[in-house]
Amino acid sequence: MSINTSHNCTEPQSNLLFVGVYSMVFVVGLILNLTALVVFFRYTKSRSHTTVYMTNLAIADLLLVLTLPLRIYYHLGISGLPQLPQILCEGVGLVLLVNMYGSIFLLTCMCFDRCVAVCYPMSCRIREGRKKAPLVCLGVWVLTIGASLPFYISKRREASKEMQKDQCFGNLPVYATQATAVASTLTIGFGIPLVVMLVCSSALIRTITRSAVAQTDLINSGKIQRMITTNLLIFLACFLPYHGTLALLYVHRKVVPCPLLSAYRYSLMVACLNAILDPLAYYFTTETFRRKVDMDAIRRMFPLNSQNSEGNNSRAPFNT
Repeated sequence: MSINTSHNCTEPQSNLLFVGVYSMVFVVGLILNLTALVVFFRYTKSRSHTTVYMTNLAIADLLLVLTLPLRIYYHLGISGLPQLPQILCEGVGLVLLVNMYGSIFLLTCMCFDRCVAVCYPMSCRIREGRKKAPLVCLGVWVLTIGASLPFYISKRREASKEMQKDQCFGNLPVYATQATAVASTLTIGFGIPLVVMLVCSSALIRTITRSAVAQTDLINSGKIQRMITTNLLIFLACFLPYHGTLALLYVHRKVVPCPLLSAYRYSLMVACLNAILDPLAYYFTTETFRRKVDMDAIRRMFPLNSQNSEGNNSRAPFNT
C-alpha cells in the first residue's frame, strides 16, 4: 500500500525537545530500572507473584530505555556525522515496539493479579492460578515478539518495493496504516488491556472501601485509592495519545498530513515516558506501602490474640 505525506513537511531532523526528553528518560529510566532489578534479584528473599510481574516489567522498560541513545543521536542532527543504517533504525523501532506492548500487557497482568487477590483472597483456584505468573510473563514475551516481527518484515518488503529514501526514525511505520495491524493494535494491544485495567481498578476500589478493615485506621484506604487512580492515569497519559494517533493515521492513510506525522512522533516520545513512571508508580510506591501495612498490622494486632485469624485474613489480600 502506498503511503503519501504532504509535500510541505519541513520538520528538521534536529529537535532539541526530543533530545532533551529522550536523554532524561534514558538517564532516569536506566537508574530506576537497574535499581529495581537489583532489589528484586538480590534483596527479595521470597519472590511473590507481583514481584515476578514487576521484574519482567523492569526488564521490558530497561530494554526500551537502551534503544533511546540512537534516537538521541538521530535527533541531534549534527552535520558531518555518519547517518544511522536504515536496518539499524528499524531494528531499534522493533525493540521499542516489543517492549512498549510488553509493558502494557505486564501492567494489565499486575492489575488483574492484584484484583483477584483482593477480591477472592480465600479461593484455592485463584491461588493456584496466581502461581503461574512466570508462565504468563513468558506468554507476554512470546506474544509481543511474535506479533511485532511480521510487521517489521512487512515494513522491509514495503520499503524495498517502493524504493523509499532511508529516513531512519523520520519514516512513518508501515504497520500504522495497515488495516489488520491497526485493528489488532487498537483492540488487543490497547483496548482490551484498558478495559481490564478499568474494570479491575473499579473492583479494587469497591472491595477496599467496603471491607471491614477499611473502616478502621489500620490501613489508609484513601491512599490505596489514590495509588490505583494514579496508576490508571499514568497508563492513559502514556499510551492513549499514541494509540489515538495510530487511529487517525489509518483514517488519513492515503495522504498523511504533516501535523499528524508530527503528532505521531511526539506521541511515541510520550509513550516512552512510561519507562520512568513505572518504577515510581509500581515498584517504590507499592513496596513502601506494603511494608507500612505489614508493620502497622503487626504492631496493632500482636497484643490482640483473639483477633489474629481475622487480622491475617484482612491483611492477606494486600500482601501480593
